[in-house]
Amino acid sequence: MASKVWVRAITAAAVGLWIPVAVMGQGKGGTTTTPTTGGSTTGSTGTGTTTGTGTTTAPASSTPTNTPSTAGIQQPVFISGRVMMEDGTPPPESVPIETVCNATVHKEGYTDSKGYFAVELGARNSAMIQDASEFSAGGRMGGMMGTSATSGQMGGAMSPERKYMGCDLQARLAGYRSQAVSLSGRRAMDNPDVGTILMHRMGPAEEGSTISAVSLAAPNDARKAYQKGLEANKKKKFGDAQTSFEKAVEAYPKYADAWYELGMLQAGQGKMDMARSYFDKAIECDPKFVQPYLQISILELQASRWRGLADATDKLVKLDPFDYPQAFYFNAVANYNLHNMDAAEKSALAAERLDTRHAIPKVSHLLGLILALKKDYAGAAERFKTYLKFAPEAKDAAKVQAQLAEVEKITAATAAANERPDR
Repeated sequence: MASKVWVRAITAAAVGLWIPVAVMGQGKGGTTTTPTTGGSTTGSTGTGTTTGTGTTTAPASSTPTNTPSTAGIQQPVFISGRVMMEDGTPPPESVPIETVCNATVHKEGYTDSKGYFAVELGARNSAMIQDASEFSAGGRMGGMMGTSATSGQMGGAMSPERKYMGCDLQARLAGYRSQAVSLSGRRAMDNPDVGTILMHRMGPAEEGSTISAVSLAAPNDARKAYQKGLEANKKKKFGDAQTSFEKAVEAYPKYADAWYELGMLQAGQGKMDMARSYFDKAIECDPKFVQPYLQISILELQASRWRGLADATDKLVKLDPFDYPQAFYFNAVANYNLHNMDAAEKSALAAERLDTRHAIPKVSHLLGLILALKKDYAGAAERFKTYLKFAPEAKDAAKVQAQLAEVEKITAATAAANERPDR
């Protein structure tokens, strides 16, 4: 069969996709923080604001009139998109669209009856009723960031790159969790469309947490050492950070967060075996802490240990089946290489459904390979085209283009055979 000639293991493609270990632990898959796999589908850069004065025709003796500069004027940032339930339907009611900036929440607007929204971030909309939690004695907390009032208090306009640093966009509906869209680095002239934000119904079986509940019981001395380690880490004083984290686990041996940070430090130094032992220790302390599972899956992927990768990601997606589309992708890669195509297809489809902003375009390539093996050549062609659309400059683009041509050739030959009259 011609299709067997070009079908290859996904190993090289999967590893080639990857991001440094220290980066991957920072956010959830629903939060598409521009990974090398594609990131957000929005965004040109630059504000497009220019200043200058016109050529004067007045006599030299007259007082020149200067055109006011607009360089310091804050340009509005508009955001649009759509909120959808996981089954593809609009929300049952209009839902609020919120920004979350360093744990401070501000309501920006609402969706319409079909889930669409278009808002101006930070706008002082008199028709918008804010929650009481958004106000303090010093004024509104959530809506002050980046507004002219804030700029005046700070003695100047905040730079576009820093305006929404640490901010996410999300929807809110009782009983549901929302995907989050990172707003870090967003500028006024960027494409406003952030794509689709999915809502996921929370269930009792989903027990995973990005923060270890066990760690919350740490005594004061352990917490102080842990915080000191985080501060040292931010300053890139990694030796001091390790010392502080070691003091934290010495004071509180069940400090899963501290064991996890020790693992991240070791991974950053290329000491993968040591990193793995610390991640295992974090899970031993708190089996519901999801971050170590994600880092272990990265280590298993890099080492091409497919059984271990399948096991780690099976546990991760059971704990949290919504926030980590990359975990479903890794699981699909593992099962593909273990020749378990049904499981690979199931996980790849889940990753495709959750990756609404095509941050992991490699999912489409893998799904195309799986469908081609299952002789669904039309489906394979569709996924190859999607991959080339969102990763046109990928190193393997020419290879995928050839694969696309091959499945289209098979599809055309099959169609011609079906149309041939019976003899």
